[in-house]
Amino acid sequence: MMLVRTYIAPSEIQGLGVFAGEFIPGGSHLWVLNPKFDIFLYREEIATLPAHMQDYVARYSYPHLEIDGVRIVDCDDGKFMNHNVRPNTDFRVFDKGYAIVDIAAGEEITCNYFEFDPEFRGFGEKAIDVAISAMQAGHFRQGAVTQP
Repeated sequence: MMLVRTYIAPSEIQGLGVFAGEFIPGGSHLWVLNPKFDIFLYREEIATLPAHMQDYVARYSYPHLEIDGVRIVDCDDGKFMNHNVRPNTDFRVFDKGYAIVDIAAGEEITCNYFEFDPEFRGFGEKAIDVAISAMQAGHFRQGAVTQP
């Protein structure tokens, strides 16, 4: 759950991104895992979803690092946070996110997916195919389309 005011807008990184709706001082706690706003989906549940919703889960979820077989989908703007190898946040503590620098109002808030998703392999074309195949093999029924 985002703890700061944000909004969604087109991103120079990819598609849509989440942007600061207010100045966020470096060191601020800006996100927390909250089951009331972050949906926990179990492997068995995902397998029963229609293909288009499995695609949605594949695109917008990340693994729970303490509960095997669970993926999390944020219900707020956090699901639009884009990957950056030099992010302005720190998500190395699984259930918390912090601003590591001052983030100006209107600036895109980014995170490093490698910090909280051990299955993430980057965004090279081959890496995307490998990641999708791995998620489908473990969490999704065959035939689910996981690319836009």
